[in-house]
Amino acid sequence: MSDFQLTRNPSGLLVYTCDGEVHEGVVPVRAFPIAAPDECISLMNPDGKEIAWIERPNELREDIRRLILEELACREFTPNISRISAVSSFATPSIWQVETDRGNTELLLKAEDHIRRLPHNALLITDGHGVSFLIDDMEKLDIHSRKLLDRFL
Repeated sequence: MSDFQLTRNPSGLLVYTCDGEVHEGVVPVRAFPIAAPDECISLMNPDGKEIAWIERPNELREDIRRLILEELACREFTPNISRISAVSSFATPSIWQVETDRGNTELLLKAEDHIRRLPHNALLITDGHGVSFLIDDMEKLDIHSRKLLDRFL
């Protein structure tokens, strides 16, 4: 990828400039947000067309990397579950009381297939409102949380 500039315009939108072409409203998207969040980012124009591929974001200039990470932080919301306090029922749908890195909350598990296994003992749980919750390693959960979770796996 050739040298490029990434800035914010007065409206707060990202502006990508490369080889004389200017694209406003650029959106960074992680290629593998769960499996490899620190690798491979695509820069998309407002129409959803890829305009740049960044294989190694950590090798970018600090100012460009900071802008991309700020934009990703605004767009991404995947709380990490650290504890399952209670579930309303062992049949679905059920309401789960959970502790996350963003505070305590409850989620609605509509069906058991809304729990997706990922590599390295990780789970992605999508609640009834479309919010994704991550358990980065089931083995790191306390015994109570694992017993509750085992009922649904």
